[in-house]
Amino acid sequence: MRRARSGAAAKPRGQNRSGSSRAPAVAASASGTGRARRPAGQAGGGGRAAARQPSAKRQSPSSPRAQEAGPGEPPPEPPLPPTAPAAPSASELDLGEQRERWETFQKRQRLSFEGAAKLLLDTYEYQGLVKHTGGCHCGAVRFEVWASADLHIFDCNCSICKKKQNRHFIVPASRFKLLKGADSITTYTFNTHKAQHTFCKRCGVQSFYSPRSNPGGFGIAPHCLDEGTVRSVVVEEFNGSDWEKAMKEHKTIKNMSKE
Repeated sequence: MRRARSGAAAKPRGQNRSGSSRAPAVAASASGTGRARRPAGQAGGGGRAAARQPSAKRQSPSSPRAQEAGPGEPPPEPPLPPTAPAAPSASELDLGEQRERWETFQKRQRLSFEGAAKLLLDTYEYQGLVKHTGGCHCGAVRFEVWASADLHIFDCNCSICKKKQNRHFIVPASRFKLLKGADSITTYTFNTHKAQHTFCKRCGVQSFYSPRSNPGGFGIAPHCLDEGTVRSVVVEEFNGSDWEKAMKEHKTIKNMSKE
């Protein structure tokens, strides 16, 4: 009797190593008590079926990504988003003998590498020009534009320019930058719809627009510029009421939006 009990006790220990779900059924058959937690109606190899059931659940896919993987294979990893290349530093550029001067210049001006490059580009790329700033009346629209300190202004007498007194000077699009207010701008067009008459939705002021004569550039209202950067102004009348003839006779206006 002692050997039977020790054998029964040893059997559950061996079963616990391979799967805990088989231990209650073996213990119940050895002791004859009601401590077994096997469901009613389970017989014979039910313990083995119960042991296999968790593995069957683990194999069932739980997401579309898992369904793409084969049985027993882990789901594929999602692709990583592309990373933007890091901006080069002064140490990564071949500055030669000018490296020390460049680093000293950055420290003296308290500029980052990008800030120092921008300062030099603004100085030499638009040499002879000044940076004007301006905007609408309420301040929702702000811009900057590189142009001469001596402005050549067109005073057009076409149907719309006459009504809104649209005096303007023309610059290439690359020299104009909208600083803020893209959502505050609305556009009016008519006739050929080539001219884009943009103005602030809040205060109604047109501080710049895209003229029909130069659709690749911008017409800037000089009276909407901030003070301090305009040195002189020359005004030329343009006969916009006879637009086609005026454009044909004018020698320079077509090229004012070109680099």
